[in-house]
Amino acid sequence: DNLAVLATNNVQVFDIYWAAMRSGVYLTMVNWHLTAPEGAYIVEDCEAKVVIVDAALGELAETLSELVPRQVTRLSFGGQLDGYDSLDQAADMESDIPLPDQPRGADMLYSSGTTGRPKGIKPALPNRRIQDPGDQMTTMNQSVWGVTEDDIYLSPAPLYHAAPLRTCASVQALGGTVVMMNRFDPEKALEYIERYRVTYSQWVPTMFVRMLKLPQETRDRYDISSLRLAVHAAAPCPVDVKRKMIDWWGTILDEYYSSTELNGMTIVHSDEWLRKPGTVGRAALGVLHVCGENGEDLPSGEVGTLYFERDELPFNYHNAPEKTQEAQHPAHPTWTTTGDVGFMDEEGGNGTV
Repeated sequence: DNLAVLATNNVQVFDIYWAAMRSGVYLTMVNWHLTAPEGAYIVEDCEAKVVIVDAALGELAETLSELVPRQVTRLSFGGQLDGYDSLDQAADMESDIPLPDQPRGADMLYSSGTTGRPKGIKPALPNRRIQDPGDQMTTMNQSVWGVTEDDIYLSPAPLYHAAPLRTCASVQALGGTVVMMNRFDPEKALEYIERYRVTYSQWVPTMFVRMLKLPQETRDRYDISSLRLAVHAAAPCPVDVKRKMIDWWGTILDEYYSSTELNGMTIVHSDEWLRKPGTVGRAALGVLHVCGENGEDLPSGEVGTLYFERDELPFNYHNAPEKTQEAQHPAHPTWTTTGDVGFMDEEGGNGTV
């Protein structure tokens, strides 16, 4: 079963998130910047049995409800909306005794839809309980970035994106603290780092650009010395922008290349990036292949399609088997691509094009 959520960066989202993860169901976050018809398409396509909305998105949520005619459970939090029952009242009617069996759920997020309708990215439900280890993002945060219960993580991006949602959840799973911004503001981000003694954060390059545009006296006003790690992804970071950020924040910037499909990941630390500006690092999840038009592995330096090799197929596109097949390597069904092209250097480092 699937649960769809339309919400701003509200802490109550994680009550819902963990309820889904502890109940063995899929959770789909709906981008609240979409129009009501676009949001309704996702609710219908993911076949949600329950739709939970943030009352702060009143008009959008009410219009979306009108566009989903089938029978679904509709709940709102943060206020009452036409067409929705109260989530808090519904929760009060349930037992507060934890479920004796808590199979792990999964997120089922949607692509941006820049080349057509958004695609539902559906991994297999994990064959384990919520308390069992094995979640990929939690493992990466712990083993690669050393996240512990002492970390305070700043999330400045919307939760309908994969990286903010999964990283917030991973930090919580590891006992850390999450601080969320309702909307990104460059100076307020610095203020939050100082006020909450943030140790870990994640950004996109446009956020760096906006922070770098702040007057020097504004940047100097805030103490960001607590920050031990700043991760960035989602788009290529211009070399000059990253150099300026490293000059400002130090060699605490880690960059990764991945996707909502989470079919693989590369990571580069600041020291290696300074040796090879523009690289996005080495494979940290999956085995990376650069392939030619016929699927052949290309030698280092040649540009081709980027495939990640995994032991099992990491995802399917919901209700779109032809799209899943297009993402698979013609000879190796567990090698998948999101269509990006790039190259590999002689040291195994990756550069995207």
